[in-house]
Amino acid sequence: MKLRVFYDESTYRLKSSKKILKLIEKVIRNENKVPGDLNFIFTTDKELIKINKEFLKHNYFTDVVAFENNNGKIINGEVYLSIDTVKRNANNYKVSLKEEVIRVMIHGTLHLCDYKDKKKAEKEEITKIENKWLKKIRK
Repeated sequence: MKLRVFYDESTYRLKSSKKILKLIEKVIRNENKVPGDLNFIFTTDKELIKINKEFLKHNYFTDVVAFENNNGKIINGEVYLSIDTVKRNANNYKVSLKEEVIRVMIHGTLHLCDYKDKKKAEKEEITKIENKWLKKIRK
């Protein structure tokens, strides 16, 4: 099992990454899954929109794109985060950048655990789970 953080074109650096990755591991285990190889890649809007267009055929900015390579209950994948969009969202939601980064990391992880967020009820469920885990890291 390896949970790792990488930086692609981003000057942002995640502080307390070990603590945050331990939280991500707990999120996965709470879903009755097993953490495998999971990479979080911090990048820019410019890079993430390229990924979004090429792989998902979406032509819009987003804060996170997750690619799963799960093996049964073992969660493997890559979670790309646009720090540009995350910063804008933190400002819009009036939360710290760190809190929004953690939320997006949890969100991407939940996608790898089969959560969806296209419908209103799905969006509410995933947000509720994110909030639960954010409370735990604030303690």
